Amino acid sequence: MKFSEMTQDSWAELQLYLDTCLIPYTALSGEQSPVEATEALERLRDFLDLVEIPFKGRIMTYPAFHYANSELSMTLNSLSEQLKSSGFKYVVIMSSDGHLDGVEIPAADLVLSRSVLTHEVGEEGIARFIGEKIRELWKK
Repeated sequence: MKFSEMTQDSWAELQLYLDTCLIPYTALSGEQSPVEATEALERLRDFLDLVEIPFKGRIMTYPAFHYANSELSMTLNSLSEQLKSSGFKYVVIMSSDGHLDGVEIPAADLVLSRSVLTHEVGEEGIARFIGEKIRELWKK
């Protein structure tokens, strides 16, 4: 479910079930042309579908964090902490193009990078791997 689909009344009703916040990270540098930025957003959308579709009803997708910066880990960590203090039990960060391996985000419960996963499990294994990781997260 996207944040924009939520009303104050529905949030009060569904907050108990929507315990996982998904933060999309686009990893734009500002050097992309409009066409390249659009393509990056489309790749991110397709990657997010691997979580949003099968786990609809338990995951709330927040607005994307679009631009890479030198304080990325601190920014995403602070955002994760704030989302948890607002009531989310879990925070998942996903990026299709961003390289998040080695980035310290201790407040995030799961960080998924398509480029890393493609290398580790292959394109065909990504959906299954992500599903397993999300379910493991919820068992904690």
